[in-house]
Amino acid sequence: MGHQMTKGDIEKIEEEIRYRTLELRPKLLEAVKTARAQGDLSENFEYYAAKRENNRNNSRIRYLEKEIRNAVMIEDNSGEDEVGLYNTVTVYFPEDDEEETYKVVTSMRQDLLKKRISNVSPIGKALIGKKVGDTCHVVMENGASYDVIIRKIEKTTDDGSDELKKY
Repeated sequence: MGHQMTKGDIEKIEEEIRYRTLELRPKLLEAVKTARAQGDLSENFEYYAAKRENNRNNSRIRYLEKEIRNAVMIEDNSGEDEVGLYNTVTVYFPEDDEEETYKVVTSMRQDLLKKRISNVSPIGKALIGKKVGDTCHVVMENGASYDVIIRKIEKTTDDGSDELKKY
């Protein structure tokens, strides 16, 4: 089973595939051809570097195509007052007496450094569908758990500006 993705995620991936196929690939192939024309391939660093970049690009294209084939399409069905995909949520951690703000995204766009949490992460699962004032019980994979209280929900949509995770 693949990543859960929205229509916006798939469009973003298709855009990257088009760029890599139609714009980047011809440039990389030309670089390989130019480097090959320089003579002895056994000591031609530019040739091997150009081939390596071309192979990386082709690998990325194959990876992205596989991600689309295996994607599980999802939609945000949350109510106006509930946490849903691409919403920004401020939560309170009673144990630490601290507040944090996160954006709930699909697993393809998660990035903890940018405070984007996946809808399938423990905290993401606990928050989806909940309302302001609700206490959410978050259960970690190791069995540990904690509670958070939803303080604020900012309803946003998938504007496509979030970067997809690069592998």
